[in-house]
Amino acid sequence: MRIVLADVRGGKDSISKDTVAGGFGSRLRPFSRITHVIAALKRRLHDLPSVHLAYAAAIARQAGHDVVGSNGPLVDADVAIVLSSLVDHRRETEWARAMRSRGVRVGFIGLAAQTLPRLFERDADFIISGEPEAALMRLAAGDELRGLVTSPAIEDLDSLPFPVWDPLVAAGAGVRLPFGARPLGGSLPVLASRSCPEFCTYCPHRIQATYRARSVDNILDELQYLQQSRGRLHIVFRDPLFSQDRERVLALCDGIERREIGHTFECETRLDRLDGALLGTMHRAGLRAMSFGVESLAASTLKKVGRRPIPEAHQRAILARCRELGIVTAAFYVFGFLEDTADSIAATIDHSIELGSTVAQFKILTPYPGTPLFKRLEPLITENDWERFDGFTPVFNHPAIAQGELRFLLGSAYTRFYMRPSFVANYLRLSTPGVRRAVSALDARVDRVQARHPAPHAVGARSLRVDPATTEGPGGAMPATLRRTEPGRAAEHPEATWN
Repeated sequence: MRIVLADVRGGKDSISKDTVAGGFGSRLRPFSRITHVIAALKRRLHDLPSVHLAYAAAIARQAGHDVVGSNGPLVDADVAIVLSSLVDHRRETEWARAMRSRGVRVGFIGLAAQTLPRLFERDADFIISGEPEAALMRLAAGDELRGLVTSPAIEDLDSLPFPVWDPLVAAGAGVRLPFGARPLGGSLPVLASRSCPEFCTYCPHRIQATYRARSVDNILDELQYLQQSRGRLHIVFRDPLFSQDRERVLALCDGIERREIGHTFECETRLDRLDGALLGTMHRAGLRAMSFGVESLAASTLKKVGRRPIPEAHQRAILARCRELGIVTAAFYVFGFLEDTADSIAATIDHSIELGSTVAQFKILTPYPGTPLFKRLEPLITENDWERFDGFTPVFNHPAIAQGELRFLLGSAYTRFYMRPSFVANYLRLSTPGVRRAVSALDARVDRVQARHPAPHAVGARSLRVDPATTEGPGGAMPATLRRTEPGRAAEHPEATWN
């Protein structure tokens, strides 16, 4: 049997699927000059092949089937397995429809098709509900899957074959970038665990199955196999909480050094699951970049959505240690929690700058179907286009912040974070006391200029007042006038402009 594995791509937006947002995916439609640059960089540096399709390739190849990949071209085959997403489901179903017209049976995998099968069922012969490996083993063994196919999670992750990459991406070393951690090309994702041990009500990572972890030896065997078959790579561990078990991470790092595995790697984790000594060990084993969620400055807001706050002092200490080691850091922030106000979001933006991560990603709270948050916010949802549930678009009526203002604050966050000298210094790892003093003085000068010509990036942790009049800007309606006021002082700044 010939099986085609499809991760359908296209368009100018920055689209990430597979494990992003638990499998729903994200889509950045640029709405300012800064976000145009960020989207372009994400398309180049974050365009990873699908680890779920690589597992599917391994299962099919192990059963003796011919396996090919496609990112959009139509391919002759007996069966097509399509990676589903919310953010690009129309393109995926259009491709499936074209393949079925050629006599190919088509099935969808992924959280989007499982959670909202009605978006896909008209263009599918079958939809796999759950982590797909168990159902794919049945398919590879000769079963003809039809309709909605339940696929129980495999408890023993070590029993799965290692992902097979050659049908999906050609072998080759990436181009290392100065001061960057992830190269252009030459990066592959690895799953050291499935699901997430945390219980944040807005996160979709727990929808499909409960948390399970692979053994250290099994992970090491995969890393060694990749080095032997494809050379030294940059590995992107796609676990939502890589350092959940400190001893397990130490054992993994020890095994990497003992086996002389030469990959560099990056991971996502929580800052309270790190300490200075652990970071040093991870760096010696190849850690070059790390991402983590801060989400909001307000601890009370985080507690309302089931997220455990991390003390600011610990956040600063971990990032200081990362700067010492030369580890690139990426902090994640979310705007639009029900307890948020314009002031609290402005305070979070200020904190993102003061914390000093190498880069930052700001998103708007998105109630994903299947999460507890979706049930809570469902009466407030105004958007009926599921592709707009992309992490950057307001989709519900916030009780305190208009959708246009929320989008305006999102633009402000990106502009304020990236349009400052200290961002350049952090990226270039310039940390001597003299350089830091000079950069601090330049930042202060930029702040003064912004105060005279306030724009979205001029929003600080002060009182915000938005005039009722609005104007259409990139991404939709936005406040026409944004005034920043000191406590007890009248607003004095003129009309803000979109940057």
